[in-house]
Amino acid sequence: MSKRAAIVWFRRDLRLHDNEALNDALKHGDEVLPVYIIDPREWRGTLPLTGLPRIGPHRARFVLESIADLRESLRNRGADLIVRVGYPEELLPELSKQCRASWVFCNRERTREELRVQNEVEQNLWSIGREVYYSRGKLLYYTSDLPFPITQTPDTFTLFRKETERLTPVREPIAIPNRIPFPTGTGIESGEIPDVTEFGLAPPPHDERADITWVGGETAGLDRLVYYLFDNQAIATYKETRNGLSGSDFSTKFSAWLAQGCLSPKRVYAEIKAYETKNGANDSTYAVVYELLWRDFFRLMGKKHGERIFQKNGFSEKEHTEWSTDRNLLRRWMDGQTGTPFVDANMREIARTGYMSNRGRQNVASYLVNDLKLDWRLGAEYFEHILIDYDVTSNWCNWQYAAGVGTDPREKRYYNILSQAERYDPKGEYVRLWCPELEDVPEEYTHQPDQLSPSQQRDCDLHIGDSYPAALVGSTQWRTKKGRKQRASRSARG
Repeated sequence: MSKRAAIVWFRRDLRLHDNEALNDALKHGDEVLPVYIIDPREWRGTLPLTGLPRIGPHRARFVLESIADLRESLRNRGADLIVRVGYPEELLPELSKQCRASWVFCNRERTREELRVQNEVEQNLWSIGREVYYSRGKLLYYTSDLPFPITQTPDTFTLFRKETERLTPVREPIAIPNRIPFPTGTGIESGEIPDVTEFGLAPPPHDERADITWVGGETAGLDRLVYYLFDNQAIATYKETRNGLSGSDFSTKFSAWLAQGCLSPKRVYAEIKAYETKNGANDSTYAVVYELLWRDFFRLMGKKHGERIFQKNGFSEKEHTEWSTDRNLLRRWMDGQTGTPFVDANMREIARTGYMSNRGRQNVASYLVNDLKLDWRLGAEYFEHILIDYDVTSNWCNWQYAAGVGTDPREKRYYNILSQAERYDPKGEYVRLWCPELEDVPEEYTHQPDQLSPSQQRDCDLHIGDSYPAALVGSTQWRTKKGRKQRASRSARG
């Protein structure tokens, strides 16, 4: 009797733990062929507004490391990972013929490029008598467990959270299989994992100022999870430290592994519950779960509203004609040459490491939209290109949120950059780390060097407009607004 084969098409679920597609394939097939396809439309494609590569060097390296780690894990369980560069809609039907697979199992994606590809895959497989089975892998909650259909998901996070937390359980993560039966005698070669240079990208150099060394893959992701929760128990103070700017443990740093599916959100949740059982729950442990809920909310917004999350005016009825696409302003923002140190420090960090704190992301987004008056989609595209932890719906919905055109009803989300800098970097240590030309500037001027007189600039070996750029937005603007807000607050108190 011939054995039945199934293909598992790995996408953004680069793990063996809690992998429903893999689990389903093992239930249906006697043999399983794991496959990963590097689609040149994504890896060599460019973004429509900025012309930037869709995938920058930091994420490219991380993903390739994750693929290599997945292959090693599969080999340790008697299987292998078939790696190809090409179009899934062409390669999967051919591979299914070679191994005589009846089914292809994969994680369903919901945004535009991914939807187009999986629809073509399904059509081409159907034409040769093969079936595609879709699984869930990105969400904390199963959509079938939610107290509402996707089309009726609340458009505000607070309502979503309250309805979901009250009624919806989080399922237990699926265990890692001990052994994966692999087809033999098919003539299918495993294939080489390419290098970033094969996609026209330079290998990103390591920067010693980076908070952590990012290593792609399930192994590193699980190690980070254990370290943060149990070895260092940094989760116990997460709520107090999460707005930090520098350091390995001020936040979980799970985001890159979650984005590529190296970590399952259900596994993270299960480990948090294990930590709480052992050490007790507090506001900080809940705050991490709260962030997982945000990921679910944004993904459901992408499923519910589709293309609308990419549109300039989003959910706003207002036409935002004030937003420009000035390339000079965009370049200075991307290069960390705006003349506003708090913005520049954050932008230099993301360019050199692929990562920036959540507090930094909120500030540089507000600066681009509200102070430079640039189209928010330019910022979203740059983040798509540069971020090591890029997640399509989290990125685009967060940028909509910052621009005031998201599903949330509040329009104006303005950050006073000077107030933020003085609050979260009171001694200027973060700024001086990434803007060393300001090292000798007196502490009270670190966040506003444009206020230094010519003689003061000479005293600290600085020349505004030469060794450090002239400010696109003068710090006086934020100081004035801060003073008005303080006076208004005192007046309200009587």
